[in-house]
Amino acid sequence: MPTNGSHPGSRPSPSAVVVSRYNETVTSVMLDGAVGAYLARGGSDSELAVLETPGAYELISIARAAASSGMYGSVVCLGCVIKGETSHDLHISSAVANGLAQITVATGVPVAFGVLTTNTNEQALARAGGDKGNKGAEAMNAALDAADAVAMLARAKAANTPSVRFTPGLSPNDKLTAYAQENK
Repeated sequence: MPTNGSHPGSRPSPSAVVVSRYNETVTSVMLDGAVGAYLARGGSDSELAVLETPGAYELISIARAAASSGMYGSVVCLGCVIKGETSHDLHISSAVANGLAQITVATGVPVAFGVLTTNTNEQALARAGGDKGNKGAEAMNAALDAADAVAMLARAKAANTPSVRFTPGLSPNDKLTAYAQENK
C-alpha cells in the first residue's frame, strides 16, 4: 500500500474517490470539495483516481476494488441518500455504512464515509458546500489523516519503535482556515 510521509509538507499518498452519480447536484459539489482538499494537502491530480458509481449501494464494490488494488493509501466514498416515502433509504444507508466499514477492516486501507443521509434535498445541499460545510472535503481530510496514521504505524513497526505520537496533518483550526479561504 502506498504511504505518505506524515511529516509537515509531505505529499499525500495516491488516493481514490468513489462517488455516486445519484443525487448528482449534491455529490458533484462534494467531489469538488474532496478534490480541492486533496490538492490543498499537496496532492497531485495524477495521483487521484475518481471512480463513479450509479448509486450509493455500488460504492461498496468499487471501494473494495480500489482498496484491494494496492495502489491507494486511502479511499473516499461520496454519496447522498435522501429520505423518501418508504424506508428504502434506511436499508441503503445501513448497507453502505456496514459495507464500507468492512472494507477498512479487511484491507487495512482507510475508507472515509462521505455519504450524506438526510431528510431533505435542502439538508443535503447545506452539507455539500452550503452553510454546514462540505462533507466531501471533510471526508478527504479524514481519509488522509487516517492514511498518515497508518503510514506512521508502519514506520514505527519497521523501526521496532512501539512508542509513537500521531498528530493529523491539519488541526481543526487549519481546517476552518482552509474552509474559510475556499468560501471567500
